[in-house]
Amino acid sequence: MGGSGIKGALVDTAAGALTTKRHRIATPAPGTPDQVAGVVRLIVKHFAWNERMGVALPARVKRGIALTAANIDDSWIGIDASALLSNATGCETAVLNDADAAGLAEMTLGAGRGSGGVALVLTFGTGIGSALFIDGVLVPNTEMGHLELHGGVAEHYAAESARKRDNLNWTQWAGRVQEYLSHTEFIFAPDLIVLGGGVSRPKRTRKYLHLLSTSARLVPAKHQNEAGIIGAACAATKPL
Repeated sequence: MGGSGIKGALVDTAAGALTTKRHRIATPAPGTPDQVAGVVRLIVKHFAWNERMGVALPARVKRGIALTAANIDDSWIGIDASALLSNATGCETAVLNDADAAGLAEMTLGAGRGSGGVALVLTFGTGIGSALFIDGVLVPNTEMGHLELHGGVAEHYAAESARKRDNLNWTQWAGRVQEYLSHTEFIFAPDLIVLGGGVSRPKRTRKYLHLLSTSARLVPAKHQNEAGIIGAACAATKPL
């Protein structure tokens, strides 16, 4: 689920790949729970799906309940999203934070597969999403984009949206990302950092990845814009 669109697909969770094209429907304004549940019902119907499914939600999620709301209506806060979507679709539903879903895809079936120790999956886009893993086990809802940096919120300084907003070239933006990565390394001392989001595409990593230096092994994400859907499917296969 996103602020502008809700997308779904069928996933081969052994191969870590979509088996269908993504089906996208615009997110209805203002994105209330009932409105979004109606769209999810249409997507499920499109694929004639009637088994367990996973949903990546732009919110902190605890035991299926949305604790926050980002780019969706505030009325989501306190809603049992898992029960709502299960009732709307007839499919038992595992719900998790969208950054956690992307991280799960990378650690289970992507760039971090088989990695032990402490791993961070960081997605750079409008904000900075994060997923923290210890020996492959997800520590949910970390929200590392909200770490303090230069007296403000880190994602306002170093997200890809900041590059566009401040008209930075790739070298200038890499300098900000380096500051953010150094800060997160100081706090968490990870063994692996996976960089995700749109900036993980090869044509983009060539512009900045060589400018970054970390103690942790630093790699681009494998699944890019499909990571959320793949991770949601993984969550459905192995409930959190």
